[in-house]
Order: sequence, then structure tokens, then C-alpha cells
Amino acid sequence: MEQLINVTRELLASVDEMMNEYKKRRETGEKGDFYIEVKPFADKVKEFNDNWKELSLEWIKKDRPKHLHLPQVMNTYDNIEMLSVHCFFPESSYNRFISHHQSVRYVLNTTLDELKS
Repeated sequence: MEQLINVTRELLASVDEMMNEYKKRRETGEKGDFYIEVKPFADKVKEFNDNWKELSLEWIKKDRPKHLHLPQVMNTYDNIEMLSVHCFFPESSYNRFISHHQSVRYVLNTTLDELKS
């Protein structure tokens, strides 16, 4: 479980980085260069995200936490992938980005809370 805690914390840090990047892009109006900025960042996040999904699914099947379910993990996984790319593009819908960001943070924080209890 320690590995899942560490990966979840890394993802939370990455998600916060995505929000900061998105806010910066919204202010400046500059798009990220795909091969120099977007792809390397998205690839880094994908490694953590893939690992998190695998560990989370195992943990949920084994321990059956009260406040987390398999569909939440799958949706969070997809949302993280989307946020890791969209954060570099200022024309991404603000409301949609914020909604997905809040949803991802909720599930990741709930994961940590459940693991600690």
C-alpha cells in the first residue's frame, strides 16, 4: 500500500502542476509546443497514472474501500490523461477543466484518506 500512497501523492503534485500551467496559459494566451512541452509532460504523467490505476484496481478488489469504486478509478484515470494535455492549451473550456480537476483531486485525496484509515 505504501507504493500506492507514494504514486497517489506524485499524481496529486502533477495535477496541481497542471492547474498552475493552465492558469498561466490562460493569462498569457500561449499554447504549449507539442513536442517540447506537452508530450514530455503527458508521458511523465502517464507513467504515474498507469501505475496508479493498476495499484488502485488491485487495492479496491482486495480491500473494498467504503468510499471508492472501480468506475471512479477508471474515470479519474481518463480525466488525468485529458488534463495533462489540455493544461497547455488556453482555449480549453475553463469550466470543464476546473470540473475535471476538482473531480480528480477529490478521488486522489479520498484514496489517500482511505489508505490511511
